[in-house]
Amino acid sequence: MNVTKFEHACLVLEHENQRLVIDPGGFTPLLPPFENVTAVVITHAHPDHWTGEQLARIREHNPEVPIFGTAGVAAAASDWNVATVVDHASETVGAWELEFFGGQHAVIHESIPIIDNLGVLVNGSFWYGGDSFTVPPKPVASAAIPAGAPWLKISEVMDYVAELAPKNAFPTHDAVLSDKGLALSVARIADVMAGYGGELTVLQPGESLAL
Repeated sequence: MNVTKFEHACLVLEHENQRLVIDPGGFTPLLPPFENVTAVVITHAHPDHWTGEQLARIREHNPEVPIFGTAGVAAAASDWNVATVVDHASETVGAWELEFFGGQHAVIHESIPIIDNLGVLVNGSFWYGGDSFTVPPKPVASAAIPAGAPWLKISEVMDYVAELAPKNAFPTHDAVLSDKGLALSVARIADVMAGYGGELTVLQPGESLAL
């Protein structure tokens, strides 16, 4: 299984000649015309994690592909027939075993309503929590770790990584950071992972990692 990082928070996994697209949002340039997409996951309804333009591009080449998301995503993307999932739900689609955990987006500020958010565990090994610090109730081998956002500070990310303890990981959710800011976040995350023998790999948009 491989994962390719795209700009900001969009990930594309490949396994057995099938693709899984996660969070194709507005901070990511329009995705290539991928074929063999057998599932799409949207962790929450914020526009940096999904847009109609991205879903149209995916469905143009994969017209029957199911899209999974929270109730908030289903409401926001009502034109796209999103299948609603909840905490501890599981779905098997082609090469993908998807397990959903969590419930709420991390707090941005007390004045901003909290929306729903579900992380996804893919094939029992790769974890992406969306905009949350949710830790799934089972160990994970690899993970995408948020590097920068209005809802986090680096000490929280460090605690999250220490609890999650993936053997390998890469930073994501990074469009809000300058190159120097990203380097600072990467150094802190890498230090935590090195402390328990894990490894952080920095991926540029379009680069892939074998999981």
